[in-house]
Amino acid sequence: MTTVQMPQLGETVVEGTILKWLKQEGEQVAQDEPLFEISTDKVDTEVPSPAAGTLTKILVPEGQTVGVGTALAEIEAGDGQAAAVKPEAATQTPPPAEAPPGEASGAPVQSSAAVETPQVEPAAAVPASQPPADRGSRSEILSPLVRRLAQEHGVDLSQVQGTGAGGRITKNDVLSFVSGRGTAAAPAAAAAPAARTTPVAAPPSAPAPTPVMPAAATAAGEVVEPISHIRRAIGQHMLASTQQTARAWTMVEVNVDHLVKLRERARSEFERKHGVKLTYLPFVVRATVEALQTYPRVNARLDGDDVVMPRYVNMGIAVSYDAGLIVPVIMNADAMNSVGIARAIADLATRARAHQLNPDEVHGATFTITNPGPYGSVASVPIINQPNTGILSLDAIVKRPVVIDDAIAIRHMVNISMSWDHRTIDGEVATRFLARVKENLEGWDFAEDLGI
Repeated sequence: MTTVQMPQLGETVVEGTILKWLKQEGEQVAQDEPLFEISTDKVDTEVPSPAAGTLTKILVPEGQTVGVGTALAEIEAGDGQAAAVKPEAATQTPPPAEAPPGEASGAPVQSSAAVETPQVEPAAAVPASQPPADRGSRSEILSPLVRRLAQEHGVDLSQVQGTGAGGRITKNDVLSFVSGRGTAAAPAAAAAPAARTTPVAAPPSAPAPTPVMPAAATAAGEVVEPISHIRRAIGQHMLASTQQTARAWTMVEVNVDHLVKLRERARSEFERKHGVKLTYLPFVVRATVEALQTYPRVNARLDGDDVVMPRYVNMGIAVSYDAGLIVPVIMNADAMNSVGIARAIADLATRARAHQLNPDEVHGATFTITNPGPYGSVASVPIINQPNTGILSLDAIVKRPVVIDDAIAIRHMVNISMSWDHRTIDGEVATRFLARVKENLEGWDFAEDLGI
């Protein structure tokens, strides 16, 4: 028998959610055939079967979030008949002895490995009227994602009931607690003992809970669909960014007439030679990378009271796909020319839209570029992709009348703007940085960079 476990999809991934089982119990599965779909806090992906045989048992249902290494299913070699002759007693676990009252607080602390064991009784089996047993330091059993969500929403994790294996608090537990906090606050206050007259103040950094609005009745002609997990994750990330950054915005106008002419002249040969289409984005990425090296504070991130300035540039590129928006990362973009950047963009965008990105490929950006120009946008104010200091937006290239040497001329112009975090940089640095991007785009000989 082969036990299918939650895979380690990347160095930054500690848990995943089962989205869909592609095979059901009793069905045959071939080795490397897609077995189930999972979602992390970064990407969705299909996971192939590690062995051929019959899927005899699904241990984790759809919609449940579990840690890396958790047993998800069992596959029996052949047609699965061997599973039917197992003694029934071997599949049953005797119920744990009930602890005497008052001994829960003195129970030994479980290790993190024990918490992840699937055979541990779920926390849902504990009656709601009883306080959860002491499980030791929560930092030992919480994923980084859960800790980050709790910090973003000002959640005291001691008040959250975990539904994961061994009572482990999952991402969905935190989100459910946050969504219900607005309505639960009043009843909880009413039920407090009368002797307690001193209110407990919330931490100064904790954001105020979002009021829960009553649901409106669905009218004729309206279509209702549940919000997807990807849409929910995007919304949470964007809302946290607007609440936690001091966002400011700056824009410059760039004359890209020579870039338009270069692309028209070179794109056929470029595609034939390199196998990818030549767009304007590689030019902008290349010019931005150099500007980030000139003004490294724009490439920085805040880490507590410290400003961390990497000496490398990992460029995030926002990509629109069927599930929403994703930001794959060009690692070490500072070591690439325009050709390498064009290939990297094409590869990441293609695999993003095919749901084939690895979680580590959407992690670690030091700066981000979004490109709404192909859809007709001429000015945009993007939300900062935390923990980045800034995000640059490339809008539509259009012909405009401009003054050149005291004469009116028609040129291809584009607005390039940046949303930036005022906690990290000030307006002078932001403006100088954008001016450098403009200078690079208008003055560089990109034909030489392309090798043509």
